[in-house]
Amino acid sequence: MSYPGYPPTGYPPFPGYPPAGQESSFPPPGQYPFPSGFPPMGGGAYPPAASGGYPGAGGYPAPGGYPVPGGCPGVPQPGGAPAYPGGQGFGVPPGGSGFSGYPQPPTQTYGGSGPPQLPIPGGFPGGQMPSQYPGGQTPYSNQSTQGTIRPAANFDATKDAEILRKAMKGFGTDEQAIVDVVANRSNDQRQKIKTAFKTMFGKDLIKDLKSELSGNMEELILALFMPPTYYDAWSLRNAMQGAGTQECVLIEILCTRTNQEIREVVRCYQSEFGRDLEKDIRSDTSGHFERLLVSMCQGNRDENPSVNPQMAQEDAQRLYQAGEGRLGTDESCFNMILATRSFPQLKATIEAYSRMANRDLLSSVSREFSGYIESGLKTILQCALNRPAFFAERLYNSMKGAGTDDSTLVRIVVSRSEIDLVQIKQMFTQMYQKTLGTMIASDTSGDYRRLLLAIVGQ
Repeated sequence: MSYPGYPPTGYPPFPGYPPAGQESSFPPPGQYPFPSGFPPMGGGAYPPAASGGYPGAGGYPAPGGYPVPGGCPGVPQPGGAPAYPGGQGFGVPPGGSGFSGYPQPPTQTYGGSGPPQLPIPGGFPGGQMPSQYPGGQTPYSNQSTQGTIRPAANFDATKDAEILRKAMKGFGTDEQAIVDVVANRSNDQRQKIKTAFKTMFGKDLIKDLKSELSGNMEELILALFMPPTYYDAWSLRNAMQGAGTQECVLIEILCTRTNQEIREVVRCYQSEFGRDLEKDIRSDTSGHFERLLVSMCQGNRDENPSVNPQMAQEDAQRLYQAGEGRLGTDESCFNMILATRSFPQLKATIEAYSRMANRDLLSSVSREFSGYIESGLKTILQCALNRPAFFAERLYNSMKGAGTDDSTLVRIVVSRSEIDLVQIKQMFTQMYQKTLGTMIASDTSGDYRRLLLAIVGQ
């Protein structure tokens, strides 16, 4: 699809770039000059990102972003499972040529340096649980990220189990005691508390908690007691159960996790729910969006940390020819490149595309695609640029305007609490000029607010 005024006059049409006979005047790959008007990115050879230069809450995201009108409606779920209502999703921040201002922190990573291997959970359907999120594997960067929750020193599972039993015994519930234990233990330690509770009292901690709690507080506590892989698998199952599908949840999980995380989730989905994740995706989605999610399900993205500048240049040209440089769109070309290339490689491709086409790949995707396929492709690109900023934007959108999308708020805070929530908080402040804790405090109340703030480290 061509766009009025682009490429700028005099820019050679594809193919035939560079113009015949002028090859020598074009710098070799990796040595392209900075085009004017292109905001510098943090890290790499470019100047570091200046804080405070990102759009404030007011102008971000732009209308017409993600998702399609109607968004991700909260669908009533059978069996009392919470619905995941969605709000406006990931709009493109306003920006001219070059990047749309998606912030780049100097200390970002792409790996899930998640919690250590977790034991088999008690209190969930099925018994055998696959090994959990990758233990300290950071396939994309040497720079580490941090969670806000660390394992407690001098941890004693039996003592914690007693505290929880006492908090739920008799008339009423001592929610503060529950908050103090749950918010200050790692997921691995919570699994041990669950086992100790059953050993000591012959009762299921999860069932006891469910009978004592309700609403958002119940959802948050149960999420914290689920092993991370199980929580992702449960969230995917919940998103596709009953009438309607919560596409935003499928995108958020499948387009942002590492290969190992995805493979573990696929195995867990099968062992815990007796279902094939790929089959469920095929029956609940369709078209190009279905193909993208099936590609993501394979957990087969290249994870080589080194970048090939020549390939980035070639991929940028192919993406231009598949979209802006033709009438119509070759969706399979976008799917192939965005589903197979490593995140650092995609970041280099985004930069090459900006230099070559004099525009931003994210906004090209917005022009060429719409609906959930647009959201999915943009999520992959946003994670390649800056994963913590992607989650910061999701958190902001879950709380802005009237009402709160509590399920998204809970899911992101819990699932990132031991991976990169420190960086997500930093990006949130940088992007919206307010802290994540401030926004949570004004959007929530009671014990639910207290526990969220304790996890966020506020």
